Formats: sequence, structure tokens, C-alpha cells
Amino acid sequence: MSRGIRLLPRIHDLYLGRAVLGTVLLTWAVLLGLDVMLTLAGELGNTGQGNYSIPQAVAHVAYTIPRRAYGLFPYAAVIGTLMSLGQLAATSELTALRAIGLSRRRLSVTVAITLALLTAVMVFNGETLAPWGQRQADALKASSRSKDLIVARYSGVWAREGAVILNAEGGEQRADGDDRWLELHDVRLYEFEDDGRLASIARVGIAEHRPGGWLLRGVTRTTFGEDFVTREHVEEERWDSQLDATALGADIDRPRYLSAGALSDAIEYRQRNGLDAADFEEHYWGRWFYPLNVLALCLAAIPFAFGSLRSGGLGKRLFIGIVFALGFWLLQTQFVKMASAFKFDFRVAYLLPTLIMISVSVALFRKRSG
Repeated sequence: MSRGIRLLPRIHDLYLGRAVLGTVLLTWAVLLGLDVMLTLAGELGNTGQGNYSIPQAVAHVAYTIPRRAYGLFPYAAVIGTLMSLGQLAATSELTALRAIGLSRRRLSVTVAITLALLTAVMVFNGETLAPWGQRQADALKASSRSKDLIVARYSGVWAREGAVILNAEGGEQRADGDDRWLELHDVRLYEFEDDGRLASIARVGIAEHRPGGWLLRGVTRTTFGEDFVTREHVEEERWDSQLDATALGADIDRPRYLSAGALSDAIEYRQRNGLDAADFEEHYWGRWFYPLNVLALCLAAIPFAFGSLRSGGLGKRLFIGIVFALGFWLLQTQFVKMASAFKFDFRVAYLLPTLIMISVSVALFRKRSG
């Protein structure tokens, strides 16, 4: 009989997979619950600003749950895997599985497949529900806290300043040394008379928020009179407005909350126009390496279940899981920061910590087998 790994799951694979799945989901729920409660406690401190009340705060946090679940899953996966395998080792169930002929490799493959299924769900969530929920949360919070600001779902940003309504298709935060400002693109300014009649429409190429007001560049204004229409073009003019640029920019240029497709489009736009795309590239490649990170992190932790966790309690397994998760996160964070500072490929920064974890896994497997 062949000693290779059977592709079809058997009853012991299903048993092990169910044990890992249940513990990972429970760990995930605990971490997510703590994160949500702490965030909600912080949001309650912001209530009372404008129309932002307790129901709005609860809804805001609820919208962010898919995004928080996506971010916490790798840590829940490694902690839950260590706890479930450690419990099986402590009760000699892993020993029994080994006694019926299951190799460490087969056990690891079963765990990897179980986690891969959950990871696939999270990747889908990270590309669909998580960005959508974050947009809804930001829109709800911004519109509740400022009576003049409305962040639309599909048409960029809308805001009102007196008799003028602003619509911008997009924008970004810009910096030049210590000088920082908000820059909006493809802006429309709709001005209305007191009786509600449309007085003018101004098409603005770029609107920059500067001290004392807004600087409008490339302005084409169409004015509507009672029996005439005029059009004029100016290269630059100032708009003395008290519109809150901080609130207006809250939904703009937040790459860590974008999907991979949106990040790819943003990178292409910035490269085409000679703009810095480093922040977008960082999060774009983070999306691609997310599944590999989860798998490498968990595989590196699995060998502990065959030795040091057998006689350890819940506290020991939890401690080792947290050390692995935080260690990997700190290692990868430092590599990514170095890539940003020294301008080398982010793919290298994400790959190196993963290779280190895989090397640790191989070394530990060989040690346990020795």
C-alpha cells in the first residue's frame, strides 16, 4: 500500500479539522468581541458632536466588523491552532492519531486545508464586504458629526457651504515638507439663489485647501441669469469658505481600507501622473500575501503540538500563540517600513518574514522527528 498522502479526507481528518475549526472560530470570536467592545467604548466618547449619538456610534462600529474580522483572523488562526492541537496533545489524542499511522505531514496538511478554507472566506470578505462596510461607517460618522458634510456612496464627496454645494470625484492628502493640504480633483461647485434657483456651476480641475480658504485651479464657471447664460474661465481664484477640510478628507485616500482592485487602480493613476504610490503599493501587496502569511504562521507553530505543548496547560499554549503572532507581525512590520524608507520592492518585504517562518517550521519538524 502506498504511504503517500491520501487526497480524500477520512474520518480522522474530519475529526482533526473540526477540532481546529471550532477552536479557531471561538478564538476569533473572543478577539473580535474584545476589539469591538474597546472600539465602541472609544466611540461613545465622541457622541454629542453634531447628531452623532449612541445609535450612530453602535452602527458605525457594526459596519466595521467585517474589516476588523479580516485583520484579526491571522492571529486568531495561529492562537486557535496552537490551543486546539495542544489540547489534543495533552489528552493523548494526537498520540493515538499517530499510532494509527498518521504522519506529522498528514496532520499538518489537514490543519492547512482547514485554515485555507477559512482564509478563502476572509480574502473574499476583504475584497467585498470589509471595504463596503468601512465606507458606510465613515459616511455615517462624517454626516452625523457635521451638519454640512455628506459622503455619498457612489459619487465621491458631497458637501454644503452656505448657498454652495461641492461635489468632488476624489482627492488626496498632499505634503511638501511641513506643508500639508487637502487636494480635491474634478470638483463641481453649484451655487443657488435664496429662492432655490441655480445661479452658477463652476467646474474646477483642482481645489486645494489652504490657510484662509480654498485655492481653485482651472475654473470654468457658467452663470445663469433670468434670460441669459454666460461662461468664463480663470486659471486660479480663491474661495473663502469655512468648509471643514479635516472632515472632508476623512473618506479620501485611506489605502488600508481599499480593496485590491481599488488599490491597483490608484497605483496605476499615481504612476501615470508621476505621483508617489508607495502607501498604496504597501497595502496592495499586503492583500496578496495575506493567505500565505496565515499558512506560514500556522505551519511554523504546529510542531510545538508534538512536543512542548503536550505537558503544558492552556496558559502555555496561549502564550506561545501570542508570541508567534506578535513576533511575526513585528517582523513583517519592520520589513515593510524598511521597504518604504529605502525604496525597495514591497514584495521582498512581505516575502522575507514568510520565508523565515517557513524555515522555522521546517527546522522544528526535523527536530521533532530527530
